[in-house]
Amino acid sequence: MPNSGEPTVLVVIPARYASTRFPGKPLASIAGKPMIQHVVERVRLASLLSRVIVATEDDRIKAAVEGFGGEAILTRPDHRTGTDRIAEVATHIPADIYINVQGDEPLIDPGTVDAVAAAMSEDDAIQLATPCAAITLPGEIMDPNIVKVVQDFDGQALYFSRAPIPWVRDTGDRVAARHWKHIGLYGYRRDALLEFPTLPPGELERIEQLEQLRWLENGFHMHVVETMYNAVSVDVPADIDRVEKLLHARAKSSAQSTN
Repeated sequence: MPNSGEPTVLVVIPARYASTRFPGKPLASIAGKPMIQHVVERVRLASLLSRVIVATEDDRIKAAVEGFGGEAILTRPDHRTGTDRIAEVATHIPADIYINVQGDEPLIDPGTVDAVAAAMSEDDAIQLATPCAAITLPGEIMDPNIVKVVQDFDGQALYFSRAPIPWVRDTGDRVAARHWKHIGLYGYRRDALLEFPTLPPGELERIEQLEQLRWLENGFHMHVVETMYNAVSVDVPADIDRVEKLLHARAKSSAQSTN
């Protein structure tokens, strides 16, 4: 937890039961625990946080979170995005910085949460922040499910896209282009977060189906924090087996290192 006098950092985990592709996803069992419990427990390992809250529209999720000792609040069921849900939380619970951690990342890296919180705590000019990681697998560059980000000299996001940006035009030349994967975690100042529900969605957001483009289309700057974290999210039931294998491998590696 941060010391007194430091900015209050509130992590809000939006967790919606009515997922189109995977109804009840936050309660899906992973290695004997509901997925939302894995997310909360991982986030609690971060050191710069003041509080962790799950924001949901469903009593079943709220009860499950409270059952393992977490904190959850009910929000309106008609929010179109997770950011809108977090903005509702911000109207009731004041904080200096709000961190949006997706509820479908049971392997979320606490260090990445701290990196975003630290960047905003150290620079009051940063209204919005989000992490990225270098893409090391060539196949991910062309994968539309992997969102890419490009940034300017000051570390501000220029654009997010499902397309391979930057595009290397002259393939005959030796061009060492770096591609960055966007990690879907966000930090917001309270004023910016409260303004989000009033911002009109733009054409780029509609075409790419990327909510973060709404900020850029409305003139906001988003600071990009480079990390080593390679996000593993649960989008469909088949992803659970992959996560359980990774958890098993981590547990085995940890046991071996302590022997």
